[in-house]
Amino acid sequence: TGAISSLQRQIEIQESEIRRIRSEKELLQKQLRKREVQLQAVSDKFCSLTEEQRQEEITVMMQKENHNLHQVVAEQESQLAEQKKLITELQETISQLRAEVVSTRLHLLREKQAQKEIQSRAEALEHKELQTRVTLELIRSKFERYRNKIIQATFSAEGSREPQAELTDEEVLEAMQKIINERTELQKKVK
Repeated sequence: TGAISSLQRQIEIQESEIRRIRSEKELLQKQLRKREVQLQAVSDKFCSLTEEQRQEEITVMMQKENHNLHQVVAEQESQLAEQKKLITELQETISQLRAEVVSTRLHLLREKQAQKEIQSRAEALEHKELQTRVTLELIRSKFERYRNKIIQATFSAEGSREPQAELTDEEVLEAMQKIINERTELQKKVK
């Protein structure tokens, strides 16, 4: 967002520079019109002189004025060329800045979409984790019931002593193995 506002500020600066150059151009054109009015005034002044004097004065004045006008026109053309060049450069810069703004906005949009996808995946993983915990708790509960049944079956057999403390899985297995071995021997003896 900072980059976009910075680029927009640059665009505004460039556009104000273009406006300034255009106003300078208008000012130079006004000066040229003013000089034309002055020339007309001088021309009217010489109308009152004698024909010969008037012709000479007019010729000298016109040559001077023509020379001055040529210089002014040359200066204005030079300034106009520079201004056109500057305007072209400014317009290119504005186009480039606008392209950068579009690119930055597109990048931000992609980042937002990626962030939404990540958030969606995270929510899905949280949901899956919750389901897994529920399933694990069910399995743990079933295992505990099954273990308790095994302990009951093992220690309810004849000749078994009731356990005094909590049994480990190895102790339960040893007790079961002992019962299985005893029954196997008993079956052998019966045969």
